[in-house]
Amino acid sequence: MLKYTAPIMIALMAGISSPAMAQSFDHQAWDDIVKENVKIIGPGATSFDYANVQTKQEQLKAYLDQLSAVDQATFDAWSSDEQLAFLMNAYNAFTVELILTKYPDLNSIKELGTVTSSPWKKEFVPLLGQNVSLDNIEHDMIRGSGRYNEPRIHFGVNCASIGCPPLINEAFTGEKVDAQLEKATQDFLTDRTRNFVNGEVVTVSQIFEWYGGDFEAGWRDAIDLGEFLALYGDSLGLDADQSEALAAGEYDIEFSEYDWRLNDVTIPEGEVSGGISPLWIASAYPIPFGIGILILLGLLYGGWRLVKRRRSA
Repeated sequence: MLKYTAPIMIALMAGISSPAMAQSFDHQAWDDIVKENVKIIGPGATSFDYANVQTKQEQLKAYLDQLSAVDQATFDAWSSDEQLAFLMNAYNAFTVELILTKYPDLNSIKELGTVTSSPWKKEFVPLLGQNVSLDNIEHDMIRGSGRYNEPRIHFGVNCASIGCPPLINEAFTGEKVDAQLEKATQDFLTDRTRNFVNGEVVTVSQIFEWYGGDFEAGWRDAIDLGEFLALYGDSLGLDADQSEALAAGEYDIEFSEYDWRLNDVTIPEGEVSGGISPLWIASAYPIPFGIGILILLGLLYGGWRLVKRRRSA
């Protein structure tokens, strides 16, 4: 009997220690990176030291390689909290890598796109056995998967911009992800440059406009944006009565302008960073930019016709 038992036990032990059977992922490498390079600059706001990470890029690459080594079967075996922590950390880490492809010669992540395609659609991320984009991670794997129903992920993923909810200074983990997202949401809503109340008008980040449906999908019984925001009335500076009024629709909700400048430690808050390139303007505001180009071409053509007439007169 023993001669059969020993091989079985060895196989079972090998299976338990196999990466495919692992029930969690070690994000310590990313935790080290963000603890060193995320700088808190105010309530609900952080910046990131891209220059420092650039000098230690092998540390980031090692973590990205770890993420890319996970296969779909391993991922599917994890709890939903573990999956969510993994995907948000992957989004944030690969965003940093994308910035470093041109850093320091850029003022906004939008400069890494083109007039016809955003940087979030670049399929440069090897994840779960396929090459995907940042949009795929956020909108397909997280929001579109039907696994999570978690509107607070918008305060967890970071788009490398000042207007974005701040990159937190620790890695997300399956054990803590709920508390981490709760704190990230509360912290972001305390930032009075983007979220504030004036009389009976609540002004909040454009994130709430772009992804309004996520905040109205019944999470904690919130079925409209006012009800969701009322859950965080304290963070918005509202008392209990005001929060109740917000939930009842007695406040108007407006949206603050988004700041797409890079969230770099070298850019003082409130200052414009070294000028914005025409490509950034084109990608950030394609319709006004296109109209402006057409008007300019029309003026140039009109001027050319006028000169031509005068010369022929």
